[in-house]
Amino acid sequence: MRAELGIGVAPVEWRHATTRDIDSIAALHADSWRRNYRGAYSDAFLDGDVLADRLAVWTDRLTSAQRQNHCTIVAECDGGVVGFAHTIFEHDPTWSALLDNLHVTHELKGHGIGTRLMAETAQTVIERAPSSGMYLWVLEGNIAAQAFYAARGGICTGHESSEPPGGGTVTGHRYVWPDPSVLFGHKWL
Repeated sequence: MRAELGIGVAPVEWRHATTRDIDSIAALHADSWRRNYRGAYSDAFLDGDVLADRLAVWTDRLTSAQRQNHCTIVAECDGGVVGFAHTIFEHDPTWSALLDNLHVTHELKGHGIGTRLMAETAQTVIERAPSSGMYLWVLEGNIAAQAFYAARGGICTGHESSEPPGGGTVTGHRYVWPDPSVLFGHKWL
């Protein structure tokens, strides 16, 4: 599906990721972590091994035999990946589908790509399991992301500490959408 974004921005296509997207998704993921997770993830990891780590993760995700339980949607503009959302279906018995990753290129944040990726993800979750909910984790210090998810109907239901790649400890807040269809009504342009 194609959609116009804003003045001076080319049309965006939304599609399921393929193995040809591994390098682009990994690079975008690494860049997003470097820009947004500084202070939460170790600087040594972000400045060093993050791209190799993300390449290994995305190679596994997009070539694994278990792909039927995962879905990665990309936003593509001018032949390049400008955003992606990765979901793991039936991840949790209480909260259901986990939106494990949602990232948009730094230059295109604020153009509605993240909102549209969430709506596309919600549609996929509902198609797979109509009564399924959706949830995600957002870092405690990522106030902008917390506001983004709350503005899209996400309800913060708790927090947990975990060890991120590269070591250390981070606290994440769980945002849930018991009915992901609420994400269809948000203006993404």
